[in-house]
Amino acid sequence: MQPDFSKNNGLLSVILQDYDTGQVLMNGFMNEEAYDLTIRDQVVWFYSRSRQALWKKGETSGNYQHVVSMCLDCDQDALLIRVKPDGPTCHLGNVSCFDDYYFTLEILEKTIQDRMENPQEGSYTKYLIEQGVDKILKKTGEEMTEILIAVKNNDKAEIINEAGDLLYHFILLLNQNGVILAEVKDNLAERHGLKQKYKQRKEIEQW
Repeated sequence: MQPDFSKNNGLLSVILQDYDTGQVLMNGFMNEEAYDLTIRDQVVWFYSRSRQALWKKGETSGNYQHVVSMCLDCDQDALLIRVKPDGPTCHLGNVSCFDDYYFTLEILEKTIQDRMENPQEGSYTKYLIEQGVDKILKKTGEEMTEILIAVKNNDKAEIINEAGDLLYHFILLLNQNGVILAEVKDNLAERHGLKQKYKQRKEIEQW
């Protein structure tokens, strides 16, 4: 399916979304040339309506937006681009141009991965990694036991608190073994009857 540049004065409305976290990063516009450059370079180009000129997102800041997948809406005049950004997307230095509170397990995972790659003194993640997988397994088991006790006591607040602890330790355990949340989600999507859509998405992302 190709974009319809006959509408909206030849411009597509474009939304950038973080591929890893799902966070909406910004809205911009593309003409046909910007669209072609984006496909060619696999980084996002826009068309500035105020300057009436092409511009590569990140050309000043260095925070380029690397394309993972592109998806048109049903009318073919709006485009969703999932990207891996090199840094903050907003020109104000914020992660997103939309000033919203946003948190997902993927953001937690990115934090854990950053601590794994760039250990910080005093970091709990650094401590667990240094202690090794047996320590992480022990802590994960302890958190699971504490959830079971909280459930037995019908203590909702404690269940929520312990669930947060368990998720942290479990994600760390997964990453220590080379498994990321996206792979677990893809597996669940296949098992949930979305196997064909999953395969189609993977084919699109490999363009």
